[in-house]
Amino acid sequence: MDNVYGTTPFGQRPMSLAMLAAQRRTQDMPSGLRRGKWKLFRAVCEARPHLGLTDRALTVLDALLTFHPGDELDEAGGLIVFPSNAQLSLRARAMTPATLRRHLAALVEAGLIARKDSPNGKRYARRDRQGEIGEAYGFSLAPLLARAEEIEALAAEVAAERLQLRTLREKLTLCRRDISKLIDAALEEGAAGDWMAMTTAFRALVLAIPRIPDIETLTPLLAEFDVLRRKIVNMLEKQENAENMSANESHFARHKQNSNPNSTSELEQCFETKPGASAETDIATQDATGTVEPVKAMPVLETKSAPSGRRSLGEAPAFPLGLVLQACPQMADYGPGGAVRSWRDLMAAAVVVRSMLGVSPSAYETACGVMGPENAAMVIGCILERAGQISSAGGYLRDLTRRAERGEFAIGPMLMAQWRGHATPGRETG
Repeated sequence: MDNVYGTTPFGQRPMSLAMLAAQRRTQDMPSGLRRGKWKLFRAVCEARPHLGLTDRALTVLDALLTFHPGDELDEAGGLIVFPSNAQLSLRARAMTPATLRRHLAALVEAGLIARKDSPNGKRYARRDRQGEIGEAYGFSLAPLLARAEEIEALAAEVAAERLQLRTLREKLTLCRRDISKLIDAALEEGAAGDWMAMTTAFRALVLAIPRIPDIETLTPLLAEFDVLRRKIVNMLEKQENAENMSANESHFARHKQNSNPNSTSELEQCFETKPGASAETDIATQDATGTVEPVKAMPVLETKSAPSGRRSLGEAPAFPLGLVLQACPQMADYGPGGAVRSWRDLMAAAVVVRSMLGVSPSAYETACGVMGPENAAMVIGCILERAGQISSAGGYLRDLTRRAERGEFAIGPMLMAQWRGHATPGRETG
């Protein structure tokens, strides 16, 4: 091994105890130690924050390694490189001599290289008659090899910290997105709660995120974001449970009031319109030439005292599935397998169409609770047929649901008007 212990710098450069310690550590290097020089260099780049090096110093170290023959650093291959300042400057991306000397000193101070100066301060090597290098003066890479295990451990630690930081940032991004969208949904659908306070707390947490985040800052900040998200989710779940309980109680009350086991009638309940309103104008009308007129206002309907046994909106539909599909032929495209063969298929298609039309889940669930799932699916089908003339499908469905609750809306005239709007029968069921 090249003996660098006890070598002092040439000229006016002072000797330091750190340099002496680096030389001693090189003397204690295990015999037979070897490393791939470029793999070790990548580890140095990873561990740069812990080694106190700049990127320019790494450029100089990269240039020094190019003067070492072979791809591995080991004792047998020699660890002294002796380039001139001119050649070293060229390989260091044309670095100026003053900058080059400063970064060489930084590498020596960091304990990655050591100087082995000749008596006159020049860098050269003596060769024997066979051309083998006998004695060389320049920069020793032995300290770099001696610290290989330490550098690799530091590189692994930096990589783990970077992975942890990336994971924290990803979780924080997801948490921010969840909170933002949940608050927007709550405000849009009018959920109960102090959402302005939640928004203020959210904005305060967002402003607390540093421009250059680190693990120590993001860890407690992520915990605060998670607490806020859990609080919002709990509020929305309580709201949903309250709505479901209200819908179930309303459904049971209507069912008890309208049921009559002694009746055999399967007709839809009868409606009569207010003066000036026409049951023919639910959604669209059609003249004899087949031209569809623009959408008219929904008539306000009032229920008569229906005979016992007539079906209400909250009960099963009174229309054949084939008639529904003739009135709303587009629904078949969204059924399971591209077809609607049963009421279950129609309700499954309505869920898909509801999402496509932008109707919120809460609006559709409320409609199902008031009208019944089959009738709500038929309403969704009618809305789909006239989607181009309805600006807000969600708002339209909520309006129909409120009218149905007051007994002012019947699915029959709406469906029949849509059925007359088609010149030819719709698709057949499978």
